[in-house]
Amino acid sequence: MSIEALTEADDGPRSKRPAILAAAVECFGEVGFEATKWSQVADRVGIGQPALYHYFESKTHCLLTIMRLGLRNSDDAFRAAVAEEGATHDALRAAVRAAFEVSPQEVQQNRILQANIALLSGRRASEREEAERQACRKLVARIERNWADLVQQGIERGEFARHDPVLMARSLLGLVVSVWRWYRPDGSTELPAIAEFIGGCCARMVVSGPSE
Repeated sequence: MSIEALTEADDGPRSKRPAILAAAVECFGEVGFEATKWSQVADRVGIGQPALYHYFESKTHCLLTIMRLGLRNSDDAFRAAVAEEGATHDALRAAVRAAFEVSPQEVQQNRILQANIALLSGRRASEREEAERQACRKLVARIERNWADLVQQGIERGEFARHDPVLMARSLLGLVVSVWRWYRPDGSTELPAIAEFIGGCCARMVVSGPSE
């Protein structure tokens, strides 16, 4: 998959961390997190299983990192998309399009994120796992705030009907991320068509009055 999507600023050129994450995304995407053995990830990278522990203390730690980076990328994509638009309505459409401008491997990452989102609700005993969980929760809150701010801006400009911005933001996000539960790259509908459809649904949601 795109190594850039799994790379962080402190990953040096010799670091195996992005490659491990990419292999884990492939394995988790193919058979699921629970069915994947930690040794399978090591085999796919071409390293011994003990080497994994230099970067991740557990398979769950790796999963939470994948989830955090997926959320980070979503946040970055949203901010870049809306920054280029003037009208709030256009910014909303751009944000939806950006959510679906991903590679097949990043589709797997988003599917993994949604399939395991409940993992963020309970505190982890491991400090490193808990740190990743807390970082994920902060990103979830930031993403919701981004969308709520966009809705509020649309309301203030008279482009959107008056709604509770947080409730509307969560509804829009719920519609967008639900796609990852059923979409498959080899299916009959391509992402650009899905983006256009979901974007139209979101646009109608924000301009319709609460009682309509």
